[in-house]
Amino acid sequence: MIEYLQELAKNPFTEFALIFLFAAILGGIGQFLKQPLIVMFIFLGILLGPSFLDIVQSKENIHLLAEIGIAILLFIVGLKLDLRLIQSTGKIALLTGLGQVLFTSLFGYMIGLALGFGNLESFYIAVALTFSSTIIIVKLLSDKKEIDSLHGQIAIGFLIVQDLVVILVMIVLATIGREGDGSVIEEIGKTLLYSLIFVAFTFLMMRYLIPRVSHFLAKSAELLTLFAIAWAVSLAGIGELIGFSGEVGAFLAGVTLASSPFKDLVSGRLTSLRDFLLLFFFVNLGSELDFSVIGEQVPSAFIFSFFVLIGNPIIVLIIMGIMGYKKRTGFLAGLTVAQISEFSLIFAGLGLSVGHINEEILGLITLVGLITIALSTYLILYSHQIYQVIAPALSIFERKKLNANENQKASKQKEFHTVIIGLGRIGSEITRRIEDQKEKCTYFGVDFDPNVVKSYRERGKEVIYADIEDPELLTHIPYENAKCIINTVPVPESAKHLLLKLQRSDFKGKLYLTAINSFDKKYLVDLGAKNVLMPHELAAANFYNEYLKPEMG
Repeated sequence: MIEYLQELAKNPFTEFALIFLFAAILGGIGQFLKQPLIVMFIFLGILLGPSFLDIVQSKENIHLLAEIGIAILLFIVGLKLDLRLIQSTGKIALLTGLGQVLFTSLFGYMIGLALGFGNLESFYIAVALTFSSTIIIVKLLSDKKEIDSLHGQIAIGFLIVQDLVVILVMIVLATIGREGDGSVIEEIGKTLLYSLIFVAFTFLMMRYLIPRVSHFLAKSAELLTLFAIAWAVSLAGIGELIGFSGEVGAFLAGVTLASSPFKDLVSGRLTSLRDFLLLFFFVNLGSELDFSVIGEQVPSAFIFSFFVLIGNPIIVLIIMGIMGYKKRTGFLAGLTVAQISEFSLIFAGLGLSVGHINEEILGLITLVGLITIALSTYLILYSHQIYQVIAPALSIFERKKLNANENQKASKQKEFHTVIIGLGRIGSEITRRIEDQKEKCTYFGVDFDPNVVKSYRERGKEVIYADIEDPELLTHIPYENAKCIINTVPVPESAKHLLLKLQRSDFKGKLYLTAINSFDKKYLVDLGAKNVLMPHELAAANFYNEYLKPEMG
């Protein structure tokens, strides 16, 4: 039977037909067993790879489709970029990204030596363990609707920092392998120069050309979508040609359209295409694993995997705790680095090509990648539930002094008309409108981003640094005489705890909760919530009342 399937796979069309068939079967099994689709697709790659059915023959074609899928994925992330969040999270992203790189490299190298690997082999393993998968994280955060959250934006920030670091490392190693030490500085300088020109070109296009072109093409949704794909893949290709990064190129392509009024249309149309093409990324990843080559490296792979799954999140928690972030934000962001990247495999392949490592080390790194990606998928998908269990143990990563100072300041003000929990997109827009009205409606703000709190306090506003997950939250908020409390954090479990606490405290004002879909809204209504906001419904109602209704009437 296996020989027959392998014979069929020699024809590219039937090969792809078999890939789709097995993908549908495993996907159905995963849905029945309630397992993440990403995990099932990783198993799909292993099943179709050389260790089992050996069906994957057109590796170059599959790799190309995977690259296009990655470009579209990062393009969509750029489309949804909130520049205000990037400004506030730039520092923490840089420090966390570099700190995690240094920590993982150092301890990974020491573990490699302890397991009996040579100096050069330990170096390659340590560096490979350093980089986390942008593709996996963005996919999971997008599926969970957390790409715009604070921890999501911080995670995207330090993943991009990691990508830039690994690019520089690979430039150095490729240059050494090709010509020796003499041209390393020259190659790095050339790449940095090209990169600066590339970024400048991208933003000039965003400023002068892209808005005009997109408005012209928007007459046809199909043409606009085609243009978006062409733009994303083209900038990804340019990034590859100059030695920068295809991922960063595609991301910048999305940024150029982030202010376009058509970005939601483009994003919606590309989501299904993204998910379809990313299938080939996982097939390509799993098919590169050959168990016959790994041999005795399996125990070492599990040790390194445990280090990545536990060590990387801890260093993120430590750095973010030092910088004043809440343990919840640090924990959720930390889980995003609990796996290694596709860049790690490329880096290891480069080491193999220049003769620094052998196929066993490459297999070891690939196996670590598969283990950590599979397990971290569960960690991220169930991150909030895990946090609820271990939250008390994470308190050592918080700066208690900062919390105490903020809460003491908050107690000075006795009465406010409105309390707003969460000063992100919705919350900040509410405060802006309250301030624009210049009425006597006073508001009290709560947010768990220290940079946001700082900016409000510099303007003389009453805002405290706190987390909706904090069981003592209400003790820090002057809510008793407030006319309404608005919670803009669209996390059902967090909203549930707030609702129940206010019900027990006999709060007389109005409570507004936020949900992102009808399922979450029903969940909150069943608990007794009377006012549940759904942002997309409010936007549609506002559009109808402001624009459509006057034209119809």
